[in-house]
Amino acid sequence: MQETEIHDLSDDADYAASQQQGSASMMRCESGKRSSSNEPEGAEVVYMKDNVTIHPTQFASERISGRLKLIKQCSSLFMTWIPYKGQSTNARLSEKDMNLYTIRAVPFADVRSIRRHTPAFGWQYIIVVLSSGLAFPPLYFYNGGVREFLATVKQHVVLLRSAEHANVFLVNDFQNPLQRTLSSLELPRAVSLSIVPSTPVSGGESASQENGERTDVDVLDGSPSVRQFYRRERQKVHDPARDISMQLLEKFSLVTKFAREATSQLFRETPSNAFSLFERGSSNLSAIDSSQKPRDDVLELPVPVPPDPLELDKLSLAWGKPRQSPLGFEEWATFLDSEGRVVDSKALRKRIFYGGVEHKLRKEVWEILLGYQSYESTYAEKEYQRSNRKTEYEIIKNQWQSISPEQEKRFTKFRERKGLIEKDVVRTDRSISFYGGDGNANLSFLHNVLLTYSFYNFDLGYCQGMSDLLSPILFVMEDESESFWCFMALMERLGPNFNRDQNGMHSQLFALSKLVELLDAPLHNYFKQKDCLNYFICFRWILLQFKRELEYDQTMRLWEVLWTHHLSEHLHLYVCVALLKRYRGKIIGEQMEFDTLLKFINELSGHIDIDVTLRDAEALCLCAGENGSACIPPGTPPSLPREDGFLFNSELDDTVL
Repeated sequence: MQETEIHDLSDDADYAASQQQGSASMMRCESGKRSSSNEPEGAEVVYMKDNVTIHPTQFASERISGRLKLIKQCSSLFMTWIPYKGQSTNARLSEKDMNLYTIRAVPFADVRSIRRHTPAFGWQYIIVVLSSGLAFPPLYFYNGGVREFLATVKQHVVLLRSAEHANVFLVNDFQNPLQRTLSSLELPRAVSLSIVPSTPVSGGESASQENGERTDVDVLDGSPSVRQFYRRERQKVHDPARDISMQLLEKFSLVTKFAREATSQLFRETPSNAFSLFERGSSNLSAIDSSQKPRDDVLELPVPVPPDPLELDKLSLAWGKPRQSPLGFEEWATFLDSEGRVVDSKALRKRIFYGGVEHKLRKEVWEILLGYQSYESTYAEKEYQRSNRKTEYEIIKNQWQSISPEQEKRFTKFRERKGLIEKDVVRTDRSISFYGGDGNANLSFLHNVLLTYSFYNFDLGYCQGMSDLLSPILFVMEDESESFWCFMALMERLGPNFNRDQNGMHSQLFALSKLVELLDAPLHNYFKQKDCLNYFICFRWILLQFKRELEYDQTMRLWEVLWTHHLSEHLHLYVCVALLKRYRGKIIGEQMEFDTLLKFINELSGHIDIDVTLRDAEALCLCAGENGSACIPPGTPPSLPREDGFLFNSELDDTVL
């Protein structure tokens, strides 16, 4: 839906009235609520709104309502959202489940941006993005109040509208000393943030990238630590052209340690964490004090690893089913009627989930799983679809092929995208014979599809990492036009991963954190202790659907399992949990910090048993059940509100209507 035009708050004619309303809200809160308030002494409620709602599932009827507050203490502003007890419209959610969504005393010093959504139909909602990159679930204002909320925030912190997006407001967006210090280290731009190239980028290229809208520049709202984090991504061992030097990883290790220490020092010198300290209680203060004491012991004793609450091995044996052999031509025929329609799509998806597909059959099956062809299509209808789509593809492709050199000189966006695609294509899966060697025609097909897609979806364009997602599709389809339409269907699901605002990645990382907390609380608490609750260590897993972690054939096997949506549309998140739980003993036992943990996660590339991992993920998904579904915000990729076969035969449908 189109969002209505909004104006900068500082220029808004209603801003003064909003300030008065915010002050009135503060007075009402102080007079009417202070006596029963749980806020510590010295805390002042400056904004309060009832019936602010979170939707824990994809169903609009299921919601959790609560009270949103802005609380000022000393010179710091905090935000809280507490759900009402026993008032969820989802009877399946327990009090514990509802507490998963509770927001307790988040200081605005930790908030990066606030995005306001004003749909043409429906209720306004906001998404609060933290500096760490995580985003809270959308907060829906059923009774209005978004304008007053922003106006109140603006009274207490620096709030500026983003130059790139009228609905995004940046919080405290200025160059602080820590940011300047990190920038002064001048780490080499060995890898862009969305993970693709491993060769250094020249200064000119860096400038051109920073002017684009790709996630390789502004991923997760440009947090300095995140920028450096993604420059450390390591490629597969067998692909030396894309490896990152250990020197860069070691240098970043120093940066993360420095940033963490400097940030802690900054917050210790300000009163901004007084309210959060009150929330955490004296037990956490004792833990902090003891951790800062000098160690007297010389011999380092083994760290006890808390037991796995679910005992993954036993759980997998009880809940996970053994993998089967891939679906072959003979068995595939039993799922089709005489004209080529799939008789039982649910049974077919279940069969593929447990066994995958033989490679020679993948072309026909992937077209259906991705939605390029319909389960109900006959052989003749599928052929008609291919013919029509081939014509349409050539029309889109001709749009960029017809651009003259003189026109290209005056088309900056086209030059930037074309240049980035050309650089990425020659580095994509060259160790695979299908793309190997000089003058390989398949590289030209890869280039053509990516550039054509950037014209088909001009708003999104091309983002580094897309070539990784297209590569297996072209490998299977062996046809430029069909690869394009299958890739387009895949991007309908995964496109939000590459959006400039990174809401797609935020929501998935948030859901992952909640799933780990649900399925392995000790591991989640360990990540919390080590400042890893943003789960950025799993960013590459999610962005590229484990493409860099698995061998080529294993990647295709995993993808076709994920595309079945048999147990969940978000099975990839359970795969993440399964891998973290599988190595929890090593992670906790060796007391891995953020930098060593990231190095360990990257070195898993090429050493993952996909069959064991899928069985673990299945068991975890079944065990989590509805509680697991409630952890995933509605609209989280690759969830997509569409019907199967959405690409099929649109011309015929028009004639019928």
